[in-house]
Amino acid sequence: MYHAVGHRPADAVYGLSVSPGAFRAQMEILAGRGFTPLTTAALGECWRLGRPLPPRPVLITFDDGYEGVHRHALPVLAEHGFVATVFVSTGWLRGAHDEGGALDTMLDWGQVREIASTGVEIGGHSHTHPQLDQIDDTALRAETVRCREIITGELGGSPVSFAYPYGYSGRRVRHAVRAAGFAQSLAVGNGLARRRQGPYALERVTVRRSTGTAAFARLVEGRAVTRAFLVDRALSQGFAVVRGARRARRAFDGSASARPA
Repeated sequence: MYHAVGHRPADAVYGLSVSPGAFRAQMEILAGRGFTPLTTAALGECWRLGRPLPPRPVLITFDDGYEGVHRHALPVLAEHGFVATVFVSTGWLRGAHDEGGALDTMLDWGQVREIASTGVEIGGHSHTHPQLDQIDDTALRAETVRCREIITGELGGSPVSFAYPYGYSGRRVRHAVRAAGFAQSLAVGNGLARRRQGPYALERVTVRRSTGTAAFARLVEGRAVTRAFLVDRALSQGFAVVRGARRARRAFDGSASARPA
């Protein structure tokens, strides 16, 4: 899971960014070790239909839709003949649907169309990038449905893959993503994707500015993944408890205010 690719990204995304040189070195590792990138849509289809996966399959994914994906990552992917999936937050991209709030320079729709023309999959990542498990059902439906409708209108084809902003989901969110028309969705989890996780809770590993070449090689080989993300997993479990409590509190407050005096 990548985010921004750039030399000097904004402070808000710096930790989750990679430099162009690091990205190139990481793709060379994948090529040198015989990995076969495929799109999220292709993975989902193989698992649904029982088709065999290619040798050493790997997903290369980008969240949010930062401009550096077009400027820096796309040429490297093309050099190796690699496909990937770019999950875009439609309300953050530059253009007619921009609602502000983006953390750095984003793609515009012309660049998104150019990326899609190379065989890279464009997936949904909500409209305004909220924590989907913390918003009500009406807002949740709007975030997922509007995202899919905008991508369909801009690209002429409906997206089939989704990635949860911040990796947060839960059963209610997963059901909403499915109801919006997406066939599979990616979380974070910082583990390898397994079929048993189900099509709406597939895990990924995070690639950061601090991810060195040797660490990246270990991650893609599936070695020491748990140890590498022990802190992340602990924080995720703690955040899950806090988010659940916040959600329950809002539901209680809402029901209490609706009672007659």
